[in-house]
Amino acid sequence: MSLSTKTEPPVAVTEDSLLGGRVRFLQPAAGYRAAIDPVLLAAMAPAEAGMRVLDLGCGAGAIPLCLLARVPELSVAGIEAEPEMCELARRNAVLNGAADRFEVRQGRIEARPPLFEEGAFDLVLANPPYQAPETADPSANRLKAAAHVEANSVAADWIEAAFRALRHKGRFAMIQRADRLADLLAPLDRRFGGIEVHPLYPKPGRRAKRVVLIARKGVRSPLALSSGIVLHNMDGSYSPAVAAALETGCALAPAPSE
Repeated sequence: MSLSTKTEPPVAVTEDSLLGGRVRFLQPAAGYRAAIDPVLLAAMAPAEAGMRVLDLGCGAGAIPLCLLARVPELSVAGIEAEPEMCELARRNAVLNGAADRFEVRQGRIEARPPLFEEGAFDLVLANPPYQAPETADPSANRLKAAAHVEANSVAADWIEAAFRALRHKGRFAMIQRADRLADLLAPLDRRFGGIEVHPLYPKPGRRAKRVVLIARKGVRSPLALSSGIVLHNMDGSYSPAVAAALETGCALAPAPSE
């Protein structure tokens, strides 16, 4: 009698592009598809040539590839729980000529022993699931649900993983919903200092829907709230700085406070 093993059907993919075509990007045809959040985080990340970077939950590799388009002289590792997304990230690295600079490791961020070398990274990035399980209505698509809803790991786990991965005075940058800021500040403050909160406003005069948080290991500077970034003009078009970041991959920084 032969035994059969049930396997998941292959994930249908499309080839799209990011940064105005500078990045070729394979992603699932259905389910989670990259929006502007990973591109914004890559544009706001304090990355410099020669850094070692870790992306927690890298998905198909949008953040690393956008970051490498801006700062090619980086070494990036990505951790991703879903094997299908790991495979897409590896294919995207090859597709963009970055296989020698972008390594993908399959597994969970809270794994012990960790999937990364502790204290070895200059910069850690994260675009974690935005929805807490108690308030979420998960998608029937497994990959989309995994990307949007916290499951085995919560916000504090991502912060702890970043702390373990970073060298002394290394930086952690993450993007999250603005209404979850209270969930993030307490665990961040326990582990990091120099916390910067950068609100992302959908239009002038509107409440922020997203925030980018940047914190530093081994310092105790007080929290700072920036003037933030307005994403869209009143007519719905992107503001000039955001349009430039999305089309060219250039760095994006909040306007100076008056």
